[in-house]
Amino acid sequence: MEVEVMQPAMELVNLYKSIGKKQIIKNLSFSIYPGEVFGFLGPNGAGKTTTIRMMVGLMKITSGDVKINGTSVKNDFKGAIQHVGAIVENPEMYPFMNGWKNLKHYARMMNGITDERIREVVSLVGLEKAMKEKVGKYSLGMRQRMGIAQALLHRPSVLILDEPTNGLDPAGIREIRQYIRRLAEQEQVAVIVSSHLLSEIELMCDRISIIKNGELVTVEEVQNSTEKDERVEVWLEVEPVDKAKAVIEKHHELEVVVHHDKLSMSVTKETIPEIVKGLVQDQVNVYEVTTKSSSLEDKFFDVIGENTIA
Repeated sequence: MEVEVMQPAMELVNLYKSIGKKQIIKNLSFSIYPGEVFGFLGPNGAGKTTTIRMMVGLMKITSGDVKINGTSVKNDFKGAIQHVGAIVENPEMYPFMNGWKNLKHYARMMNGITDERIREVVSLVGLEKAMKEKVGKYSLGMRQRMGIAQALLHRPSVLILDEPTNGLDPAGIREIRQYIRRLAEQEQVAVIVSSHLLSEIELMCDRISIIKNGELVTVEEVQNSTEKDERVEVWLEVEPVDKAKAVIEKHHELEVVVHHDKLSMSVTKETIPEIVKGLVQDQVNVYEVTTKSSSLEDKFFDVIGENTIA
């Protein structure tokens, strides 16, 4: 029985970019699939904006390729780019026109976009009540959602959002995050999000890539903190502390640190019940067990270095 392999919505293949003698992007390769939200991270100057510009044809590729639904941006730019929607920086609209007229205006630039499709994207981003209002009166969050609606009109396979929550308050950030997740699932569009807000990327994305100095450092799943083999930091409130430390070190090869009435150590999740069981059997009182998984921020600084400004 053959297993069907999903075709990437976007694929970067050995991508290089040089300006003069300086190499900006070096051998960048990764794939993004339909229905996933993919975080694109890196410190300032890492090459994120350069890469995004090459993805959408705003900057010439030195070597390698970007393929969108299997179509090469280098060899068939028009055929490839028709599958892409993008918001780079702030979406631009006509403030003196209402929301509906703005979308109708953009719809005329592309073939086959019906009023029904406009209503679909308006519903998807939750702007039904605002369509008769002038865009100049929209809040920043509404304008961002309007920009997403505009980018979705032609049913793209790939949606590229560069700093989509920039300048928003916490409520607006949460709102945009929810709509991005929703459109990935409902429209099966591959969403690429470039952002500095690591906590938001962690909540929003399925996978993340991190680049540094134009090179790919890692691509990994975001939600892997529940895996049994991943180490977590565990804190135990126990009595007596010294006896508890001795018991743990006797039965487990762990580095145990004492903090007054608590102990801390790095363990795999499946080890925690064994440690607690051993302490109870040795007449140690266990009052509290807390765990802390490494966050995306921890992983980010692990791979790019603590002293790099992101």
